Amino acid sequence: MDFNILKIYPQLLDLACLTVSQRNESLKAVFKRDIEDNPKFQFRSKWIRPIKKDGQVSMEILLNHLITKEDKDEKGKKIGSRSFDMARSQRLHWVKFHIEESRSDVIDVFSFIDRVKGRSVTRTYIYDIEQEYVIILEPQRSGTDYYLLTAYYLNEPGGKKQIENKQKKKLPDVY
Repeated sequence: MDFNILKIYPQLLDLACLTVSQRNESLKAVFKRDIEDNPKFQFRSKWIRPIKKDGQVSMEILLNHLITKEDKDEKGKKIGSRSFDMARSQRLHWVKFHIEESRSDVIDVFSFIDRVKGRSVTRTYIYDIEQEYVIILEPQRSGTDYYLLTAYYLNEPGGKKQIENKQKKKLPDVY
């Protein structure tokens, strides 16, 4: 039995004692339960879907974004690959908890216009102030659903300050 399935917020998943294959199996089980096979995976009555890549919906790509982070060179520039991130992975089961807004007293939900590849993109942030954890959703063009982009623990230098700056400049409504 996978003991990580029993973990609840704010507990962390136990991954350090597992082999890479056991760890991946455990993370996939949590992901499958909370996201992939969850018939009610919605945020504020809008369905949450993974990003389409080449016209295909890939749960593998979404799982990868939730348990890995972008690799950077010594100057901090992204190099196009991703590596396993223990801090993100240990909090994988927090995604569902926050999407359901189970503790709204410690969560700030806001929308902000980000600059992405030279264009303005509205994104919705679910920010757990107490645990310093962020989930980023992007409204689909139709306005009826969301894309789940990523979720991560704010353990990078400047990460918390960046989110707090976005909070200060948030849009008046959540999109």
